[in-house]
Amino acid sequence: MDDSVFHAMLWSQFGAAILMLENAILGCPDELWAARSRARPFWRLAYHSLFFLDLYLSDTPSGFAPPPPFTLSELSPGSETPETPYSKTDLRGYLDHGRRKCRAAIEALTAEKLLRPCGFRWVGVNVAELFLYNMRHVQHHAAQLNLILREKTDSAPSWVFKAERDTKGA
Repeated sequence: MDDSVFHAMLWSQFGAAILMLENAILGCPDELWAARSRARPFWRLAYHSLFFLDLYLSDTPSGFAPPPPFTLSELSPGSETPETPYSKTDLRGYLDHGRRKCRAAIEALTAEKLLRPCGFRWVGVNVAELFLYNMRHVQHHAAQLNLILREKTDSAPSWVFKAERDTKGA
């Protein structure tokens, strides 16, 4: 299979998962954004998903740093939720960063690179499977956020079938 065909297929589905996460973030009413009616507020689940999207698109955890104002708190088990939640604007910016990083990482994939072990020993898979793992993680949390929206507002964003080739400048 031609690399460009594979890249387009992978982006179509990974980009759709990212778009579903974005739609959930955008669909969250202000009064629900930081509500502590669950173990983790809505914004914190969205941030968690974006943090690991970014991390797993890196070659290794060594030297990884999310863009400001974000921190490495997600790598500290049991870390406290910050007093002040990140805003929708903050997380939309982080989502755009992740979308661009994802597109670039997919475009850089070669058949040889896909078969290499990934740089995350706790995951223990090759690069190809790490992309699928990462996409499933994003979709898992997009689904959680959509469930929260459905339960709390009786509304949730629709399913995204696929991402277009040049979604949002990515």
